[in-house]
Amino acid sequence: MKRKITEIIVHCTATPEGRSVSLADIDRWHRARGFNGVGYHYVVFADGQVEAGRPEDRSGAHCPGHNAQSIGVCYVGGLAKDGRTPRDTRTPKQRAALLELIARLCRRFPGATVHGHREFAAKACPCFDAAAEYGNLQISQL
Repeated sequence: MKRKITEIIVHCTATPEGRSVSLADIDRWHRARGFNGVGYHYVVFADGQVEAGRPEDRSGAHCPGHNAQSIGVCYVGGLAKDGRTPRDTRTPKQRAALLELIARLCRRFPGATVHGHREFAAKACPCFDAAAEYGNLQISQL
């Protein structure tokens, strides 16, 4: 990989709790916005399944000003069932899968810091404090 990764940025799909979303759906949404395919490198589904999106050697399309040096991780959810209210909707399986994925990425990219999208944009995304939850991951803790 030629990119120097300094950030891991966590997102949500901003879809209602319990709504099924596929990688193809996200790809279609991003193409409709003018992106060259899905902008995230990884997507974590409610059942804990992790799918690779954009290849890691390509800059993401998930956080303007940070794409060149980051890996974008997204979980499906982020809104209450009303479809409007931001909420941490991660299932226990999503929580476990996100922790495992982000820990693996921290090992692969030593020194990379973990952030929530909301740190860089006027959004609630990912609807929890990702920096607080994952910011202290250290190789010695894994």
